[in-house]
Amino acid sequence: MRPLVLVVLVACGGAAVDPISQLEDPSTCKSCHPQHFAQWSESMHAYASVDPVFIAMNKRGQRETDNQLGTFCVQCHAPMAVALKLTDGTDYDPTMLTAATNGVTCYFCHNVDKVVDTHNNGLQIALDQTMRGGLANPTATPAHHSKDDPLMVSESNDSSMCGSCHDIVNGHGVAIERTFKEWQTTFFTESDPLHHLTCGGCHMRSSTGQVADPSTGAPVRQFGIHEHLWQGIDQAVTDGFPGGSDLATEIQGDLDPAIGVVGATPISGPPSPGGICVDQGNGGEITVRVDSIGVGHAWPSGSSQDRRAWLELTAFDGSGSAVFSTGVVPDGMDPEQIADPNLLAWYDRALGSDGQPAHMFWDIASETSPCASQLPCLLKPPTTLNPNDPAFDHSSTKIFVVGALAGSIQTIQAQIHIRPYSFATLSDLVQSGDLDSAVVARVPTLDIAGTQRVWDRATAGTGAAINTGCSPQ
Repeated sequence: MRPLVLVVLVACGGAAVDPISQLEDPSTCKSCHPQHFAQWSESMHAYASVDPVFIAMNKRGQRETDNQLGTFCVQCHAPMAVALKLTDGTDYDPTMLTAATNGVTCYFCHNVDKVVDTHNNGLQIALDQTMRGGLANPTATPAHHSKDDPLMVSESNDSSMCGSCHDIVNGHGVAIERTFKEWQTTFFTESDPLHHLTCGGCHMRSSTGQVADPSTGAPVRQFGIHEHLWQGIDQAVTDGFPGGSDLATEIQGDLDPAIGVVGATPISGPPSPGGICVDQGNGGEITVRVDSIGVGHAWPSGSSQDRRAWLELTAFDGSGSAVFSTGVVPDGMDPEQIADPNLLAWYDRALGSDGQPAHMFWDIASETSPCASQLPCLLKPPTTLNPNDPAFDHSSTKIFVVGALAGSIQTIQAQIHIRPYSFATLSDLVQSGDLDSAVVARVPTLDIAGTQRVWDRATAGTGAAINTGCSPQ
């Protein structure tokens, strides 16, 4: 009778799968999912718990709030350490981390049982031996139980799993990160399968192949493999973090087509002229139109009070001399520090309770909008596919009044840049002794290829731009 009992236990999975403690370790996943593990190891999910900026902010935040910050930071950056009750946030030390608690792990995401809140990591994990995924009829494995979970279907879920960690509300009730909320306003949430794009649809692009190592006998799944780099804007700012080049390539690959200096874009066909226009009438004006193209949220998004994106534009006369410029930001400075009255920059203007700019998220009591006479702080996301709806055009247009200089302009060069952090915030953390100054120099400035535009008087008003002062593209 004893062998029969053993057979029953194995068939039910009671003794056939790895213990929870082993499943919590990402290296356990590596043996069957080496591709996913390699990508995760380069991702900001893996880096989240050792990111020096996060560590510095948590340390300073605990000190300045008399430990009232608690698990606010670590519940997203080291969620397994909180779930296993290894830290209350006030005693957080990255050297205490084990493989099972380092970063946002495979187990944490694939063991989510339900979403209980829309922000600040409202995810409830089961702490069991079942790994959830988005594939129908999952192949049996001796490593773990498997469950096809609608929350994990990247192509058609409601994005609530991602949104729960990527929408953040601070202690003052200010939504300092709103990516999920922004996405919910777009047409990407519509049921039309041709346009339904979730967070995973863009940030975990799919391909066809074997989800597990071929030696496991896993079947080929059509669009079943999902990238695990989660490219956004942030990158590692310390030495010794695995890889990084793949993530950097994916980030640039997403940024370059994300926004453009372009004319109005119809549903089909090329953009109309009007990315850059020069009008010698109306007192002499340069007009620049910037549009987010297929971005499923505002831009920039995430920690938008930390981001710095801006337009650099220079106009030259026939001799090649610059006669007008804006947004020429030296390395090591933030765009708002150059005292440029014409500056066009996109980021959340965060204010403290005293109405002054706030660098630290726990001090943010409000955010100002709009940020200029005719512009919001961020580029607006697309909310409709109906060209007759006024909201169809969600672009931002900036007019630079240059007066008589307009007649002397021969060429204009434009480019948009973005940084993940402001130097003011990082310098503040360095000055308080919470961040190594070496980190500041490693913060990249990224150029966005889709915004590189040239206006030339020789071609302005030609082609599709006939009878205008606009560039033909």
